[in-house]
Amino acid sequence: MVPSAQADPPDPAAKKKQLDSQINESKADLHESYDQLAKSVAAYNQAETRYKVVQARYAVAQGKLAAAKAADVVAASKLRQAESALQNALNEVAAGEQVIVLQKQVAGRAAQSAYQQQNSLVGLSIVLKGASPADVATGVQVQKNVFGIQGNTIAKLNNAQAQLASKRAKLTAAEKIVAAQRAEAARTVQQVTALTKQVAQDKAEAAKLAQAQLTAYKAAEKDKNTELAQYNALVAERNRVQQILIARARAEKLAAAKRKAAREAAERAKAKKENRPPRDVPDDPGTSSGLSYPINTYITSPYGMRFHPVLHYWKLHDGTDFGGGCGTPIRAAASGVVSDRYYNGGYGNRLFLSNGVIKGSSITTVYNHLSKYKVRVGQRVSKGQVIGYVGTTGYSTGCHLHFMVYQDGQVVNPMKWL
Repeated sequence: MVPSAQADPPDPAAKKKQLDSQINESKADLHESYDQLAKSVAAYNQAETRYKVVQARYAVAQGKLAAAKAADVVAASKLRQAESALQNALNEVAAGEQVIVLQKQVAGRAAQSAYQQQNSLVGLSIVLKGASPADVATGVQVQKNVFGIQGNTIAKLNNAQAQLASKRAKLTAAEKIVAAQRAEAARTVQQVTALTKQVAQDKAEAAKLAQAQLTAYKAAEKDKNTELAQYNALVAERNRVQQILIARARAEKLAAAKRKAAREAAERAKAKKENRPPRDVPDDPGTSSGLSYPINTYITSPYGMRFHPVLHYWKLHDGTDFGGGCGTPIRAAASGVVSDRYYNGGYGNRLFLSNGVIKGSSITTVYNHLSKYKVRVGQRVSKGQVIGYVGTTGYSTGCHLHFMVYQDGQVVNPMKWL
């Protein structure tokens, strides 16, 4: 989902730091996992984070572009209105100037007529012709009319000039408005151009990151499937060995019971012969003590169930991991016979040591990821004897010993025996 254009885009650096922290926290859980899986998942998560950041920025830029386009439409409309008003003002000024010209012409003719009418010969002409008083009065009225027309013409001229001044003031104001609207329109066009370019860049970057995200996702899915296949192989191997060791444990305990029964029968016979109560007969000699640490070092990952951070299901870590550099000697946790040694894709080089019956249970210790064997199958070894060396073979992210204990054929927590 595309984040809201108003939301602040996530900080890629902070997200990367969070992812790195999560990866470090899950190191112990992935200790027996395909190392590339953690890397590919981290790469996918980081690609996804970068894509979301660009997506958010792209959405914000699109929002700004839409707003700029809307503002550009408004500015263009205002500019058209201002230019129309300016044209009207220009037309009105031109018309006003034409009116002034016409009024000046009328005023000129009126002044000429008045001058002629005011000539003193007019009155004398009236008298000499023997004009009657009525005619004289009529002449005076004509004179008054002429002067009235002249005054009216001058007033109209003055009024036209005042209107022209007002129209010119409106013209000046209209010109200022047009200039302002043109500047605003230019700014919106510039913003639209810049944001269009930004949107195109963000879109291209988003497409590029989407492709990178898809590539990283496919790699993560491939490694995830590899991880799942490896884990299923580990489970299958553990179950296979478990079935063998269960049968072996039954046979071993039965043989130990027979040997003990034989020793008890011998003890009863001896006690009868010596006329005393029979003594308790111990288990097979040399098998009553517990186990010792195969490496004197620290534990990097304990036995138990843990939640897989990538596959998102619970899985059993079926042993105790001891840290140690490759080549570190591994010692037998108890005396016994080497029953098996072979390579497995998950556990790497494996060595099985049948330790016999200890405290009533058939015990087999298993040493995994070895770089080299020191003993052969069928060889009897003593407790503390070097039997191999630490390695990182098989399904391993680094040099360590994955130590397992089978009790009566069932895998158990080694720490209960150490």
